[in-house]
Amino acid sequence: MLIVILNSASGSANQPDVERHIADLFRSEGREARVISLKPDKVDAAVRETLRSKPEAVVAGGGDGTVSTVAGALAERGIPFGVLPLGTLNHFAKALRIPLDLAQAVKTVAAGVTLSVDAARVNDRIFVNNSSIGVYPNIVEMRDALRKQGHRKWPAFVLATARILRRSREVNVRLDIDGRRFVARTPFVFVGNNEYQATGIHLGERARLDAGRLFAYMAPRVKTHELPKLALSALFGRTGQRNTFQVFPAGELWIETPGNRHLSVSTDGEAAIMATPLHYRSMPGALDVFVPAQVAAASEDS
Repeated sequence: MLIVILNSASGSANQPDVERHIADLFRSEGREARVISLKPDKVDAAVRETLRSKPEAVVAGGGDGTVSTVAGALAERGIPFGVLPLGTLNHFAKALRIPLDLAQAVKTVAAGVTLSVDAARVNDRIFVNNSSIGVYPNIVEMRDALRKQGHRKWPAFVLATARILRRSREVNVRLDIDGRRFVARTPFVFVGNNEYQATGIHLGERARLDAGRLFAYMAPRVKTHELPKLALSALFGRTGQRNTFQVFPAGELWIETPGNRHLSVSTDGEAAIMATPLHYRSMPGALDVFVPAQVAAASEDS
């Protein structure tokens, strides 16, 4: 039986009878699915409990945070992993061309075609999209605080961004990559699980998730009052080539911020305090993900 772990707070999952609807969709495809709807802070424990029963496959229903949590528990276990993209951004699903329509996503899982893709790790935390230090983790922390005060997700994010960027400062970083050391001051460092397309300071999509590489992107230095404009330009992809990322491909890298024994780190949109130095490494082929047949075929041909 398939086990579907559903984040009850994620976008489309917050609908009446969604558990029954998803189970019915799988049944119409000839598959039986047990759907478990949970609050976000219960997902990790539920997945680990589910693994004791040796399920046929585990499916994450929610946004990128839910996908990342379930993927972290499944990485390198050889259990097929499905995604029902019910969040707002759905970066992981989009990178693998998994349909955003729920019924079509269910069909993708039911068809049973899998592709081995990479995950990544920073210290003991696994992520599937990206991790960062600097401005973004501070925004995430304030967003979460504002949500606890009753603000909705996106208004909280906008308000947190405005507040953090007004007082943000650059950080000193030291990157050790393949025996080379880079020292700089920067607003933020972004580490991607595989390569993100970069135009100026705009980071876009990923062409593949199975190259077994990390890519670190160091943002250019700007004056404090220019940072809000820079962030908005990055969001809309309107920054010219004057401001460009420094890009560092690696299988493994270390990041330090001299003088800081602990650091706020974002992984797939969730912030946590981690001990430094931060140790990033790729986990090639860590996940067997259900994907559309044409995506698997294209990967074999590349």
